[in-house]
Amino acid sequence: MARGLPLNAWAAAALLQGLAALLVWPLPRELLDWQPTLFAAQPWRAFSAAWVHWSPLHLGANLAGCVVLALLGQRAGLGRRAVLAWLLAWPLTQLALLAWPSLRHYGGLSGVLHAGVAIAAIELLARQGRERLIGVLISAGLLIKLTMEAPLGPPLRQLPGWDIAIAPAAHLGGTLAGALCALLLRAWPWTRPSLRA
Repeated sequence: MARGLPLNAWAAAALLQGLAALLVWPLPRELLDWQPTLFAAQPWRAFSAAWVHWSPLHLGANLAGCVVLALLGQRAGLGRRAVLAWLLAWPLTQLALLAWPSLRHYGGLSGVLHAGVAIAAIELLARQGRERLIGVLISAGLLIKLTMEAPLGPPLRQLPGWDIAIAPAAHLGGTLAGALCALLLRAWPWTRPSLRA
């Protein structure tokens, strides 16, 4: 982030997600994680699950992701419309996991971070010149990553170097939720000019 510039709303939202994950770290995970069987009775888990992490490595990787998204959003000048899209995509990311009922527990920011990447890419794709090219590259990278993860396969995968199983379905759900929210807000006819930034 440029020295002396205040954080924009996007960067602040990304860093607040990381701070919330740090604050939740010592709490019992089973009280906050995503559990599809509890959704109707405890719908707040669609929000709180993002802050639950299963290991220090898991937490550290997602905190790094928050910092990267904060830097991207600050540099790209992502505005309130992008932040609103990200806030809407947050619970939708977990709700998408209802398509994988065998995934009994889920926690972590990675799905919400994928939503943020998709939103940032769409915002940049709508611009001109170099920024559009960056949007194309981010989109291509995201699509390649998702394809390699094969998110329509088993809901959990153990990857070398990770001390937890990852949930590619959450990455796909977050990407789709983020893209949908970003596109809808860009197309919405009554979007106020102040949200267009």
